[in-house]
Amino acid sequence: MNKEEKIIRVALDTLGCKLNQAETEALTEKFLKSGYRIVNPEEEFDIYVLNTCTVTHIADRKARHLLRMAHRRNPEAVLVAAGCYAEHAANELLKIDSVKIAVGNEEKMKLPQLLKKAGLVYEDRCFISSDDYSANQRTRSFIRIQDGCNNFCSYCIVPYVRGREKSVAPEQVVTEIKAKVSRGFKEVVLTGTEIGSYSYDGLSLEGLIDIILKETSIKRLRLSSLQPQEVTPGLIDLWKDKRLCPHFHLSLQSGSNSVLNRMRRLYATDDYDNAVSLIRSVAVDAAITTDIIVGFPGESDTEFSESYDFCKKIGFARIHVFSYSKRRGTAANIMPNQISPQVKKKRSDLMLSLAEESASAFHSSFIGKKLEVLWEQKDNGIWNGYSGNYIKVYAESDKDLTNVITEVGVKRLYGGGVWGEIKL
Repeated sequence: MNKEEKIIRVALDTLGCKLNQAETEALTEKFLKSGYRIVNPEEEFDIYVLNTCTVTHIADRKARHLLRMAHRRNPEAVLVAAGCYAEHAANELLKIDSVKIAVGNEEKMKLPQLLKKAGLVYEDRCFISSDDYSANQRTRSFIRIQDGCNNFCSYCIVPYVRGREKSVAPEQVVTEIKAKVSRGFKEVVLTGTEIGSYSYDGLSLEGLIDIILKETSIKRLRLSSLQPQEVTPGLIDLWKDKRLCPHFHLSLQSGSNSVLNRMRRLYATDDYDNAVSLIRSVAVDAAITTDIIVGFPGESDTEFSESYDFCKKIGFARIHVFSYSKRRGTAANIMPNQISPQVKKKRSDLMLSLAEESASAFHSSFIGKKLEVLWEQKDNGIWNGYSGNYIKVYAESDKDLTNVITEVGVKRLYGGGVWGEIKL
């Protein structure tokens, strides 16, 4: 058997949040260091790993669809379902053709060993390739600093599949970031289930960020998500350091206080408004993005209007709109006055239209201004990348801009983002 015949090709796919992306990234490195070759899911593979999400029934459906598609493309391949969906419905996933392993969040990081232990691969068929390892670099890296949630919002299954809150030691976070910097990454995203509740031996998120800024040379540091009650003057004051990206994903879920109360959220709309004002007092050009649920049980026309009007008032850079999805085991699943699919669809369409208008208004406000862009890739002769405040920017250049940060003059709206002129 020659060397090429010994390669085991692994394809990894991810659904869901940035925490899942961080864990897939870490799992990719584990497979590479164990001697596997990483390939794209569209290519031929021997093993397909899907890191699943289960936040809605649509996420579950997407997971089943991707697994069945993977089986049709490569009928002889071993399929693995991992993560949140597998955490609470492993038997359901194991019924899908070629799914041999279904593991939850604790076990998924041990998949290279589990595959060998199950007799699905053999160690003497693998070899390590440093070329493969370096080829999987990207411009942005996701690093998990925390996992789990203690809040138990009435609609959310996440605490049941992620467990209670736990934080990563600051020394480990700093070591990981330094390793990413040494490999050429220009941006790191700190992620977790509830990063605002980060706490390690008395160290808060504010303290962790301060340590990262002092002890690493990362060019850009971005946060994945915060709750409005976690936005404090001390935390926001750190954004005076320009390496912190002026992008804040603040979960809202509803702009109606009565709905927020039924959701068991830990804030009211005034708290949210104050958090946004605090952010904008320090980071003037900050992008505020959010999640909104429409059709929560009992949501009246008046409550939906309150939510819509609040979102319009804030002026979000991006709104992720979700129709309420029943999750077995959560309090909202058995609440009275469930909203019909038709009403959910109507409200979702209205909120999506507002999301489009808000994004366009935010992007338009930067026409004639300058942005610093981290360029990612070139498609059909056009480069694209993201600004610090997470605007997607497009431009033309004959130079290789991969993983390069340049200044860009914004000219017009384009492709869901803006078109710019590169200043080199």
